[in-house]
Amino acid sequence: MNWLLVVAGAMVGAPLRYLTDRAVQSRHDSVFPWGTFAVNVTGCLILGVLTGAVAEGAAGSHLQLLLGTGLCGALTTYSTFSYETLRLSETGARFYAAANVAASVVAGLGAAFAGVALAQAVWA
Repeated sequence: MNWLLVVAGAMVGAPLRYLTDRAVQSRHDSVFPWGTFAVNVTGCLILGVLTGAVAEGAAGSHLQLLLGTGLCGALTTYSTFSYETLRLSETGARFYAAANVAASVVAGLGAAFAGVALAQAVWA
């Protein structure tokens, strides 16, 4: 049963990542990987809310598997982030590469902390 929850979440997360990435990136005329940045920060926010909900007893392990492991596992992408950062550096866009690393870490952690705080405010 657990693996079905992960698969179901991933079936939504993977196409959602692709579609969101393409939609966001098409609206920006920049080499910065805004689409990947957006899905990764969104995934961090979702995981933060889910973690906070679980900590407060408002969500259980099945929801964690469905949304945390399945949806967010397929939605977020460390490999694409790494590849895009490497490509930026190789093509001479070193400022964008460094900005991608710094902004992704700061915004991702910020979104995760904000998600936990939001969950605690709602369910505490």
